[in-house]
Amino acid sequence: MRIHHLNCMTFNFSVPSITHCLLIETTQGLVLVDTGLGLGDYEKPSTKMRAFLAFNRVPRDADETAQRQVANLGHSPRDVKQIVLTHLHLDHSGGLPDFPWAEVHVLASEHQAALHPKGVTGWIGYDASHWVHGPRWVMHEPVADTWFGLPSSPVLGDVGKRILLIPLIGHSPGHCGVAVETVAGWLLHCGDAYVRDVQIDPERPRSPFPKWAAAIDRALFPQEAMACLRILMRDHGSQVKPFSSHDPITFAELRGEPHSLQGVGQ
Repeated sequence: MRIHHLNCMTFNFSVPSITHCLLIETTQGLVLVDTGLGLGDYEKPSTKMRAFLAFNRVPRDADETAQRQVANLGHSPRDVKQIVLTHLHLDHSGGLPDFPWAEVHVLASEHQAALHPKGVTGWIGYDASHWVHGPRWVMHEPVADTWFGLPSSPVLGDVGKRILLIPLIGHSPGHCGVAVETVAGWLLHCGDAYVRDVQIDPERPRSPFPKWAAAIDRALFPQEAMACLRILMRDHGSQVKPFSSHDPITFAELRGEPHSLQGVGQ
């Protein structure tokens, strides 16, 4: 089994950030956890996406798309059989049209929120052009207390590992984490449940809390989910390695690369 850590969108909203995705090699094909932006977002972006790219100062680098990175790793994009999403916000689901044959796993409540957005945050967060092709949706409902005392829904059971959806509701109506079992323990992709590690593991902060995030913390990042993750780290920190979508420091750590802290907390 191999797990590849991919950056599928670089952006510069106050501080340099990334969109952390996973590519997991399994006996049942490749599994992609979140997609970042897709080829269409660069080549023919929607009006909403053009505004998003400009506001966040996203470089127009199509080589960061999951499809291009899968190919550069020596795989055919056709080998991506399943996509597992933390949520359907436009910076996490843009690559869906690049893999129209894949099954797309998502919490049922997130699917409902995306296809029937409500309010300003719903309108801003979702871009319907990402699923106009008609994805092969697989909706999930979590079962209580099945993963370290938290609700979960199994996506994949493979030789020596499992992939589970773990509800972390708040940032969006069906936001979840994606837990991946490895020989060394569990990886937990927390999506946008928090910004930097110090929010959930203050005793061992590896990445400082950026000032821009402090200003909008309560509006965009769910305190209940963070409290849940703090308890998880307190009780099971030796068994679970969490990471958030947009933290370049933990991303570099997981890829085994050096990363300077200079300027990140500014």
